[in-house]
Amino acid sequence: MSALALAAVQRSHTMRVRVESWRDGELLADDVPVDTGGEDRDRSLTVPEQVKLTVPRRDRGVDWDPGAATDHPLASYGQQLHISYGVDIGDAFEWIDRGWFLVSNTEPDDDSVSVSCEGLLSLVDEAKFVAPFQPSGTLVSTVRALVEPALTVAFDGTLVDRSVPVGMQWDSDRLAALNEVLDAWPAVPRVTEDGYLLIEPLVDSGTPVLSLTDGTGGTVVRWLGNSSRDGAFNAVVARGEDADGNQIQGVAYDLDTASPYWYGGPFSPLPVPYLFESPLLTTVAQCRTAAQTTLARLRRSASRMLTVRMVPHPGLVPGDVVSVTGAGLTAQPCVIEKQSLPYAPGEMQLTVRTLNA
Repeated sequence: MSALALAAVQRSHTMRVRVESWRDGELLADDVPVDTGGEDRDRSLTVPEQVKLTVPRRDRGVDWDPGAATDHPLASYGQQLHISYGVDIGDAFEWIDRGWFLVSNTEPDDDSVSVSCEGLLSLVDEAKFVAPFQPSGTLVSTVRALVEPALTVAFDGTLVDRSVPVGMQWDSDRLAALNEVLDAWPAVPRVTEDGYLLIEPLVDSGTPVLSLTDGTGGTVVRWLGNSSRDGAFNAVVARGEDADGNQIQGVAYDLDTASPYWYGGPFSPLPVPYLFESPLLTTVAQCRTAAQTTLARLRRSASRMLTVRMVPHPGLVPGDVVSVTGAGLTAQPCVIEKQSLPYAPGEMQLTVRTLNA
């Protein structure tokens, strides 16, 4: 985003949403009208992105009810919506790309059409195996075999590829197979705004991209008040099998004293483990790395959370680090875990997780 757009979204601003519809590389509509709608993202879900739109049934002489037509811009036969958020910067709109979303359901009403969309990982989620899948080659080639051609895969250059042990098999769930590979690597998936699936290391740090202060510019910061021992743990055990068929394992303990479940703290005097097993883990070093990364990933839902209500900021996405002042915190680094961005004038809501607090 330009400096002008960044300054504009710090306060009330004029916005627009632009929606294009594509199917199999063909542009079906370059300006789908939108009355209301919004986008929800949640990093804890296997398909993190959900979009809902309300479209006028008739606009500019066009009937936006797809009916039985398979090539209508809002039908659910492979149509994908490319959505951009426009910010008024004075003499023009600056457009921020929000990504590509698969149309999953369209329901007409008297005067409007409700459109539901999902992130592109839903293409992998719904594509179950028609026959048992046995991987071969390496982690990179296995990920490509699981995902392409539904999504083009790109890999972060810091990831180290390795061979997949022979004899593995997945029977039905393609997305679960992908996640098992990534957990064992370890790595995480992210669909980019360009519609690629990027495989990258899990990183829970970074320079804050924005400072949020309670009471400034309409921002409201509150603690998310939930507490439960159900499913809680203070260690992760990752188990695999070496080349001789012997069981091996690596253990990661939650040693962060800021964690409410830290090992050695008041939560429990004994280890309370979360177990993760995969034949893709063939050395103790791989098990230990997988245990550490799994601990970091699962801690996302167990850490201290805050809700932030604010003026919409279309440059933010889950995974971004922000600096939060409020609710007893001062310039506290937090990572965005959930996000609700309206596509009409309204309020944006974030769920953020504290880092090192």
